[in-house]
Amino acid sequence: MFEDRSEVAVDRHLVVSHRLRARRLQLGLTQKQLVSRLARRGIRTTNKTLSSFEHGAGVDVVRLPELAGALDCTVTYLLGLTEDPAQWEPDRSGPPEYRPASRPAVLNSPGVVSQPVGHGILGPDIPVRPPRR
Repeated sequence: MFEDRSEVAVDRHLVVSHRLRARRLQLGLTQKQLVSRLARRGIRTTNKTLSSFEHGAGVDVVRLPELAGALDCTVTYLLGLTEDPAQWEPDRSGPPEYRPASRPAVLNSPGVVSQPVGHGILGPDIPVRPPRR
């Protein structure tokens, strides 16, 4: 079985978790409403499971297309490879460590826009994790 505990793998889980919640809030959906949207797509889940996804529990890769569809965005967006929820192509090519970090404004909560703090693979709207010691 494949198991990856690298920084990139951990960062990707953080990106997906953050993007799920941020996109849901951007659309003005409650967790219950998103659970209903997922049910219409054949994914049976609960508010509790969705909450755990949004707070860092690993999202099953098989569910990414349905999650993206229910959130009116692309899988590429959920993975943090593009800043545009409707775009399939990654914003930049090349390994993550060679990608320059862009800093567009981010909708933090309804009506509140600020300049984000972030880096490379995480994208500009993902908080930076403290370094391991």
